[in-house]
Amino acid sequence: MNVLGKVIALGALGVMAACTNNDPSGLGGGAGGNGSIVPGSPSDPRSPAYFQQTVGDRVLFAVDQSTLSPQAQTVLQGQADWLLANPDFVATIEGHADEQGTREYNLGLGAKRANAAREFLISRGVAGNRLTTVSYGKERPIEICSTEDCYSKNRRAVTVLTGSTLG
Repeated sequence: MNVLGKVIALGALGVMAACTNNDPSGLGGGAGGNGSIVPGSPSDPRSPAYFQQTVGDRVLFAVDQSTLSPQAQTVLQGQADWLLANPDFVATIEGHADEQGTREYNLGLGAKRANAAREFLISRGVAGNRLTTVSYGKERPIEICSTEDCYSKNRRAVTVLTGSTLG
């Protein structure tokens, strides 16, 4: 074999090696062994995992506010699009507040935040009977400390897919 033949053979070997799947699970990080998407994985656009990780399941609020920011509206528009494309899912929207203020005040504020998100989704075509709300006020923080960085993460509405309308 001449030099040119050896170079071509090595190049072909390199191309074949690059195409080899080294994932021992055969799942390819969300893809099936044949390159298909594994149902329920974060790469499956119809899965709750995809909704949570790619679309986004939460929006944040300013201090003492239940007004949706432009960024929150963008996330909620993505949620509305997903819910409209996946009509077999229902959701509960959880309203949360930071630790500042009384328990009663924060329960009310959490309810306003959850309702703001719900009303936005309804205005975009999601059926109201698919959406429920609950307020946890300051009872379920995701960050526990007394700094603005923590407070800002706790002022949120979270859309939780709770099941299928199919039964």
